[in-house]
Amino acid sequence: MRSLYGKFLSFTTGIMLTSTVIAFLVVNTYYHQQLKEQNDTKNMNIALAMVEYIESDGHSNLDNYFKTQAVAGYKIFVVDEDGDATMYGAPFRVENLRATSVERVLGGKPYHGMRDLKAETFMTGFFSDELANTVGVPFTYNDKTYALFMRPDLKLLFTEVHILLGGMVIVMAVVSLLSMLIVAKKLIEPITKLTIAAKKVGEEKFSGTLDISRRDEIGQLAKSFQHMTERLSENDRIRKEFISDVSHDFQSPLLNIKGYANLLMDSELPETERNNYAKVIQSETERLSSLTKQLLLLTSLDQLESPLDPKRFNLDGQLMEIIRRHRWLLEEKQISLAMEMDEIEFSGDPAFLEKVWENLLSNALKYTSTGGEIEINLIDDEENVLFKIRDTGVGIPEEHLKRLFDRFYRVDHSRTQEIEGTGLGLSIVHQVVKLHRGNVEVESQEGVGTVFIVVLPKL
Repeated sequence: MRSLYGKFLSFTTGIMLTSTVIAFLVVNTYYHQQLKEQNDTKNMNIALAMVEYIESDGHSNLDNYFKTQAVAGYKIFVVDEDGDATMYGAPFRVENLRATSVERVLGGKPYHGMRDLKAETFMTGFFSDELANTVGVPFTYNDKTYALFMRPDLKLLFTEVHILLGGMVIVMAVVSLLSMLIVAKKLIEPITKLTIAAKKVGEEKFSGTLDISRRDEIGQLAKSFQHMTERLSENDRIRKEFISDVSHDFQSPLLNIKGYANLLMDSELPETERNNYAKVIQSETERLSSLTKQLLLLTSLDQLESPLDPKRFNLDGQLMEIIRRHRWLLEEKQISLAMEMDEIEFSGDPAFLEKVWENLLSNALKYTSTGGEIEINLIDDEENVLFKIRDTGVGIPEEHLKRLFDRFYRVDHSRTQEIEGTGLGLSIVHQVVKLHRGNVEVESQEGVGTVFIVVLPKL
C-alpha cells in the first residue's frame, strides 16, 4: 500500500510536469496562431534593411558586413546566382532549405519561412533552429544577384536578464517543490498519529492522549477523535458495569428461586414453611419479570432514534389516575399527600410519560416512612410544564446524586432494605424525559427528604 506522503509526492510531481507540458502547448499554439506572422514581418523588415544598405553602398565589403551582422546576433545564409553558398554565424541545427525556395528568391520573390512554418502541436515555433525557419530576400551586389536568408541567433539574444529570469523560475520551482514536501510531511504526521490511535481504539485500548495541537481542520478532527475515544472509554466502562450489574441482578433471584425450590422438594416440610418458601419464589419471580420489562423498555429507548408516539392528552388526568392506583399504599403507610395541579393539555407520548410519574411516585412511597408526607405540584407556564414531587423520606447522600440516574445504581442497602429495587427506574425516567427534550433534576438532604423536578417543554 502506498503511503499518503508517497501519493502526495507523485501527485505534486505529476502536476508540475503536466502543467509544464500544458504551458508549452499553450505558448507554442499562441505563437503559431498569433505571433508567427508578426515575427515573420519583423524579421523580413530587418532583412530588407540589410539588402537596402548593401545595394545603396557599393563600396561595402560584403563578407565583412555579413560577419558583423552575425556577431550582432543573426544567422545568415547567402547564395549567389552561381549556387555558391556561404554561412555566417552559428550553423543551423537542421539545414532543410529547399532548392526551389532558393531559386524563387534569386528570381526576385521574398521567402516567408517563419510565416509558413507548419503549425503542428509539438513544433517549437519561434525556437525551431531550422534553415527553413528563416526569411529570404534577393539583392544585387556588383551586378550579381544573391539570395539572403536570415533569422535571429537565439543563443546570442539570451541576455543576462533572460538567464536571471530562467534561474529564478528554476529556483522557484525547486523551492516550491521542497516546501510542498515539507508541508505535506507536517500535514500527514498528525494523520499518522490518528491512524495509530484508531488502531488502538479498534483493539479496545482507549487510554492515551493525542499529542496534536493544531487549530486547523486536522486539529478539529483530532479533538473530535479524542472526545470520541473518551466517550467510547466511558461507554466501555458502562457496558462492562452494565453486564456485571445485569448478571448480579439476575443471579441473585435465580439463586434464591433455586435454593427455595430445593427446600420445597422436602416432603416432610411443614405447610407453613412451604407457603413462606413459595411466597419468596413468587416474589423473586416478580422481581425478575419487572427487571426484564424495564430492560426491554430501556433497550427500546436506546435503539430507536425517535421512539415517541406523541399525542395530545390531559396530563393532570394521567397523574390523578396514577395516584389513585397507589391510594392503598398511602393509606397503609398513613402518608399525607398534598397536591396542586393545573389543568394541562400536553403533547407527548402518554405511555412513556406514565412510566416517569409511576417511577417517581413509587420511589417517594418506597422511601417515605410511615406517617410521612408527599407533595406533588404540576405547574403550567408559558413555555414549559413543571412537575415537582417532594417526600420526607430518608434522603440521598450528596456524593450519590451525580450517579443517581445510572443504570443499576443503588445508593446503599439500607435504602432498599424494605423493598428491593432494580436500579433501573430512574434511568428510565431520565431517558424518557430526555426524549421529550426536557430535563430532570434532584435535590436531596439525608434524613430530611428528596425533591425531583421534571421540566418538559411544550412541543
